[in-house]
Amino acid sequence: MLDTAFDALKTFDWGSDLTALAPIEDAATASHGKPEARQDLENRLIAALKGTLTRDAQDYICRKLANVGTAAAVPALAALLVNKGNSHMSRFALEQIPAPEAAGALRDALPKVSGDLKVGVISSIGARRDTAAIPALSGLLNDADASVARAATLALGAIGSVESAAALQTALRAAGDRRLTIIDAVLKCAESLLASNQIANASSIYKAFNDESQPRIVRLAATRGLLACASQPAVRSI
Repeated sequence: MLDTAFDALKTFDWGSDLTALAPIEDAATASHGKPEARQDLENRLIAALKGTLTRDAQDYICRKLANVGTAAAVPALAALLVNKGNSHMSRFALEQIPAPEAAGALRDALPKVSGDLKVGVISSIGARRDTAAIPALSGLLNDADASVARAATLALGAIGSVESAAALQTALRAAGDRRLTIIDAVLKCAESLLASNQIANASSIYKAFNDESQPRIVRLAATRGLLACASQPAVRSI
């Protein structure tokens, strides 16, 4: 039945009867806790993705690989990152696959894409909180494409590390009309540091924005952050 389902997948579109693909769904569910069965299903999905398929079929496979994929699936998914029609779903899968190779594929794609595709890849990097991407993202903070620069800012905020906060604070020196967006990302870093009990680092960021030179909304956020830091029993710095 699984062979029949993969045959049906070759011409699948989202208007088709999903019943034909039920064996694939069942195999994915049944493979939990069964490494050999999961690997076999992943191999079949990868092989299908490399074949001639409709865009909808490729999207379907990406959805399944988001659940069962490993490092083995990364090359096939990475090949779709530069494809406007498939980039979104390949990124979705790469965001979910825990293997470091998936994060590496997203980083490697950065110089290969532009415009909306680049914004999407940057967003996925942020979603993975990939600290290894901080240097590359830092280099995009002043990109000529404002949407790329904004995406890099948000991604560094999502990563939320001391290093990403430092990169954002450096960018503030020449931020211009992007100042509030960058400050918001820095404060998001402080929130992440506070949540991970890195109180001294979080407090340092909040103190930097708790002065009269900052807009009132920024000072209020910084004050709330300092109060939250003060309420924590443990102080730890990295």
